[in-house]
Amino acid sequence: MPTQSLSSKSVRVQKPPKNQGLAAEAYATVRDRIIRGELAIGQVISRRKLAAELGMSFLPITEALIRLENEGLLESRPRAGTRVKVPTRQDVEGHYVMREALESQAAMLFAERAERDERAELLKLARRVDVLGVQANGDRVVYAALHEKLHRLIAEFARCPALCDAINTMYAAAATWLCATRPLPQTGSQTEHQDLMKALVSGDPTAAGEAMRKHIRLTTECALRRLEVFFRVQKEYDREYPRTGKKAISLDMLVSDSDVPQASKSTKLPSTVATPI
Repeated sequence: MPTQSLSSKSVRVQKPPKNQGLAAEAYATVRDRIIRGELAIGQVISRRKLAAELGMSFLPITEALIRLENEGLLESRPRAGTRVKVPTRQDVEGHYVMREALESQAAMLFAERAERDERAELLKLARRVDVLGVQANGDRVVYAALHEKLHRLIAEFARCPALCDAINTMYAAAATWLCATRPLPQTGSQTEHQDLMKALVSGDPTAAGEAMRKHIRLTTECALRRLEVFFRVQKEYDREYPRTGKKAISLDMLVSDSDVPQASKSTKLPSTVATPI
């Protein structure tokens, strides 16, 4: 069989379809809004409004929302639409089981591999996180960003790219859980993250792993307490998505430090406050 020569035209790399670039843009926009708390837990996403806002057709918008649903940030129901995912207790418990395993391993590797200047950097960052965390009127969005940065850098300085990527994915999947109607009162140590980092910079992998494990378990308890209201909402509205002006939920009436009364079905969703969990 004669060998055919390949012309420059036959090997020319094809450009990706235009919709593929638009879908990526829509994906990044919606994902960023979820992570920032601008789209709250349970909030319904209107394809029509999003398409009009971004100047796109339904196709790239739909592709973007499907991708976010596959990543666990959104959920859809037939004839109900798409909303920011409302977590179940099982979702949250499973998330923190995985996070404990991943971050404990990252802590152990950090204790072995982190450079001197990296250890000093994270000790300073931990101090900033703790100071902001105990301020009654502190900026919770800034606190959330610094808190995530601290844990992300621990994984990065552990020098295991696969582990780092997995931890970053875990944080992204739980981004919406940073939304709550109000933060819980301070119950832990005011130097919680500084104490954690002292264990990690000690150079003892076993102590570092155990310190991180304890930290994640305390965080799990706090998360379950604060998200209890959403577990109730998810159970009540599992098949039907309440919409503003129709059957919206008043989460503010649900949240209490000591009790969680039943939901009202006649008022609008209140604005949310981003708090790290």
